[in-house]
Amino acid sequence: MGALLTWLLVSVPLLASGPLPTVPKVDLARYMGDWHEIARLPNPFQKQCLQTTARYTLTGDGRFSVVNGCLTPKGQWKEATGRARVVEAATGSKLEVTFFWPFYGDYWILDLDPEYRWALVGTPDRKYLWVISREARMPEGRLDAILAKAQSLGFDLRRLIRAGA
Repeated sequence: MGALLTWLLVSVPLLASGPLPTVPKVDLARYMGDWHEIARLPNPFQKQCLQTTARYTLTGDGRFSVVNGCLTPKGQWKEATGRARVVEAATGSKLEVTFFWPFYGDYWILDLDPEYRWALVGTPDRKYLWVISREARMPEGRLDAILAKAQSLGFDLRRLIRAGA
């Protein structure tokens, strides 16, 4: 038992700093539609955003459009339109998104509800992270489990921003 505990204590940090695993398969047609941000790590492009939403729509060329919207602290709605492409066709879980072509950012699906009700999305450098849901609210226990998964993958959640905050 002591050897197993030692192995676990040594292996978890290695996993957290090693390659970031993604889900084995994403049905992009099912992934399309409206999502609500439940939590995120701070990032410069969402500094003034509350109640963030995303709408993904297939464009027919193996890519999809992205419309992100959010409410500002002054009560104004703002939107940004971009596009996304699949980087890893075998799984569909590694994507790139651009709002300022030709610059693309990673969008990796790290965990996904079997019914496509929620997703954990991040970047391989573990700098950016989002928890998104089909519903505007998520049960606290479900969010806690998703965040525990994110932490086990090496994300530092000390600066986590929850929706509406």
